[in-house]
Amino acid sequence: MDWNFLIKNKDSLSVSTDTRNLPAGCVFFALCGDRFDGNRFAAQALDKGASMAIVSNEEVYKQLVADYGADRAYLVPPSLRERGGVVGLQSLARAWRRELALPIIGITGTNGKTTTKELLAAVLSTKYNIYYTQGNLNNSIGVPLTLLSITRAHQMAIVEMGASHPGDIRELVNVAEPDYGLITNVGRAHLQGFGSFEGVQRTKRELYDYLLTHHGYIFRNTDNPYLSQMYEDAKRDAAAILTSPHPATADTPTTTQHSAEGVKTIDTLYPSPLWGEPERGLYHTGVMPTGTHLVGSYNAENISAALCVGEYFGIPREQGLEAIRAYVPTNNRSQAMDTAHNHLIVDAYNANPTSMQAAINAFTGDTYILGAMRELGDYSHLEHQNIVNMLAERKADMVFLVGDEYRTTTSPYPVFTTVDDLCTYLQSHPLRHRRILLKGSHSNHMETLLPYL
Repeated sequence: MDWNFLIKNKDSLSVSTDTRNLPAGCVFFALCGDRFDGNRFAAQALDKGASMAIVSNEEVYKQLVADYGADRAYLVPPSLRERGGVVGLQSLARAWRRELALPIIGITGTNGKTTTKELLAAVLSTKYNIYYTQGNLNNSIGVPLTLLSITRAHQMAIVEMGASHPGDIRELVNVAEPDYGLITNVGRAHLQGFGSFEGVQRTKRELYDYLLTHHGYIFRNTDNPYLSQMYEDAKRDAAAILTSPHPATADTPTTTQHSAEGVKTIDTLYPSPLWGEPERGLYHTGVMPTGTHLVGSYNAENISAALCVGEYFGIPREQGLEAIRAYVPTNNRSQAMDTAHNHLIVDAYNANPTSMQAAINAFTGDTYILGAMRELGDYSHLEHQNIVNMLAERKADMVFLVGDEYRTTTSPYPVFTTVDDLCTYLQSHPLRHRRILLKGSHSNHMETLLPYL
């Protein structure tokens, strides 16, 4: 698909899929789903100031041309109308990414990818004009919208990539086409979609697969045995692809054959006791530096990753640390806060067995308020029981569990079906002078409890 009519010689390309958030002069891209049809809002978008509407419905297109002129409407070709137009949006984003031709760092992982992205953006912004994924726009629609928000003024971009099913990362790397990549870690999350922990590994590894077969760079925590094994497996498979006599496919390079030695990654260990050797793309988990606004020792590996990548791009370690110390987390991600009555650690944006256990291990307080973990499928009972067992082993002083998933466990702790139920309880049984870990998924709405703590 040739998108040159829309992107050639442009300094920026504002694209929106939502008429409720429509910057003046932007391009409106109509997407469709089971419960909505963006084509129905195309005329409204033009009336509200969009410069063009890209639609997939031929009748809508004809009406737009009649009412607004051929220069303000575009009909997506049939081949790009799949999945409600998402394929077309991805095609446009890929074309814009190639038009800009700036370095892109791809980040994925079970836990820590958003925090690492934010930390890395803080570090790199001390030297470069950076664009990075806003919020959690990290899926099949969010990644294209992220790419389409980059402008020619930006020198580099950081693109976060999420996954909940096999093949998700492969899809996203083929849109973003990253030059550099980092997997923070792999853990037991979205097991209902992945099927198993091995499914998580295979899917996250798709970032390594892309970089190794497209001569990119990999930043890797050598303290993580899962990442090391994934890298070795990906390197083996990449060597087979790069030396294959068969023609290249969409997932392999279009250049001539290369030897495995041509891959720009280094797998040599190094003697550094702390952050790693950034010119080789390798780092250790390191130790938690003092003076940051981050809580939880598990953030040490996120900080190490940001510093390693920063040093690779010419930012001295101390300068990077200064940027990290100035960073203040938001959106209830590992935030320390004091209320009138208690001290809280609020980590209420994401919860899976791996992140839940890490948070519990790092917590030194006396009160745990934990939400249920979603999308675990057949593993749900086992993983919730593991959390209950872990709390018992730690001899937790006070525990409140939210979600019926905990009712199937042999929990000695009170279980509340909803957050509202716990709010009602806390009104008559207030907590005072406690150090509280508030941990759960965004879908648990654990932040609702804050006024009661």
